[in-house]
Amino acid sequence: MTSKALRFYEEHGLLPAAKRNANGYRDYTSETISRLDFIRRGRAAGLALAQIREILALRDAGRAPCTHVRDLLAGQLADLDAQIAELVALRAAVADYHAIAAAADPEACDAERICSYI
Repeated sequence: MTSKALRFYEEHGLLPAAKRNANGYRDYTSETISRLDFIRRGRAAGLALAQIREILALRDAGRAPCTHVRDLLAGQLADLDAQIAELVALRAAVADYHAIAAAADPEACDAERICSYI
């Protein structure tokens, strides 16, 4: 991760402030590295930083966040299924428009409609 990302996560409470060495470099503990790995995995799963913060807060409070994570992932799956359905419908519409455009004569285009293909 970039230093900018690390500072961002610190500023937004996802990571504890890092201790500094004598040379000014940040020194991250193994716990912080573990949190960073979790943040990366959460982002890869499409979770928002606010959701990741909730999960970390549960773990920090000594509670297993597994049920909460399961529910978040169920919502993520539902959202993805809806997006996929919308994309499939959009693809069908674009394919129809393309078929019309491929078979049409551009010279016969109605100028009043700007483009008769769509």
